[in-house]
Amino acid sequence: MFVAGFPAGAWGTNCYLVAPAAGEECVIVDPGHEAASGVEELIREHRLKPVAVLLTHGHIDHIASVVPVCGAQGVPAWIHPEDRYMMADPERALGRSLGQQLMGSLTVGEPDDVRELTDGSVLELAGLQLTVDHAPGHTKGSVTFRTPAADDIPPVLFSGDLLFAGSIGRTDLPGGDSGAIMRSLARVCLPLDDATVVLSGHGSQTTIGRERATNPYLQQAAGAVGAPALPRRGM
Repeated sequence: MFVAGFPAGAWGTNCYLVAPAAGEECVIVDPGHEAASGVEELIREHRLKPVAVLLTHGHIDHIASVVPVCGAQGVPAWIHPEDRYMMADPERALGRSLGQQLMGSLTVGEPDDVRELTDGSVLELAGLQLTVDHAPGHTKGSVTFRTPAADDIPPVLFSGDLLFAGSIGRTDLPGGDSGAIMRSLARVCLPLDDATVVLSGHGSQTTIGRERATNPYLQQAAGAVGAPALPRRGM
């Protein structure tokens, strides 16, 4: 499997292009703030043909470029129905005071073709198999996408703002829920193989095994102990 990515825009949100190999069809995960030019550059460099945009959740730092990217490539966007409203009204997703500060001159809205994700569904796109897991807590409609292991290639989890290297997503914005995020960590992340590569919405690559051994929040989820105060990670 081929994965190319870059941290986009003011919030450094990781945008990924995923394909079976360079020169083939791909999906684009989380085209955030000012991501369109970086997406175009990777498409040209690796001779990729996008077929879909996949959104781990609806916060503006993950979807700010969804309209221009979908429009330029003529592809649909996939998002969980609980977060779909954020495309047209991102300020409500952040709280009005914070939203007004951060939105600035950004133009938002839905692309022409929006499709809704469901928990447990398997997307067959671009020659890839991506399992969708609903993982509320950061937002009500947060999801992850995971690929199966193949030959000598470990499985990959696109975790959005559920799980980071050493941390987890914030829960103090509208729709956030600290109890829900701990349950999502337990249900979505803990059953995965230690070799699973975690590509998150912010920060560096990690593995489930590393996080199981060192991440206090994943350890807390495993111990079924009440969630502590959460760090401010992600939008």
